[in-house]
Amino acid sequence: MYRENEHIGELIAGCIKNDRKAQERLYKSFYESMMNLCVRYMKDEDDAKLVLNTGFLKVFNNIDKYDAKKAVLYTWIRTIIINSCLDHIKSKQNTIVTNELQEETNTAQAEAEITTKVNVNEILLLIRNLPAATQAVFNLYVVEGYSHKEIADLLKISEGTSKWHLSEARKNLKMQLLRENI
Repeated sequence: MYRENEHIGELIAGCIKNDRKAQERLYKSFYESMMNLCVRYMKDEDDAKLVLNTGFLKVFNNIDKYDAKKAVLYTWIRTIIINSCLDHIKSKQNTIVTNELQEETNTAQAEAEITTKVNVNEILLLIRNLPAATQAVFNLYVVEGYSHKEIADLLKISEGTSKWHLSEARKNLKMQLLRENI
């Protein structure tokens, strides 16, 4: 990851001037962490790369709007990449389930059991098997720490639908784990 204090002003100034070398340095500096973020949201590597590159295009087109007083560069880029992931999911999503169901009980215990028995790569593969909207809600809630209200605003769904997707993700993951005897 890029160190914030290493000539950040020069790097940003170069990107504002469309200096390809500066853009390449910025891209390479944040590639690994942002790619890992995209992989959590997308079903496959190709979609993750597509979203990453789309996100970086937005970064380069809007770098002149970056304000170091509001956020560190990493956080600013990360927000753009997450929004690119969500935009991609929304564009591929033909319908969003609108049923509002209660969140299942004892989910915290199930999550604890899952994380103690399964390694990160196995969890990532299981999460990738979830439907796109359910996967997005799961990542935003469990991994990113967003509230259901924030998720509802981001995805343009109701809070109940967000809760339903989280419940479905947990049920689906639990079933996959039981099937795999993990």
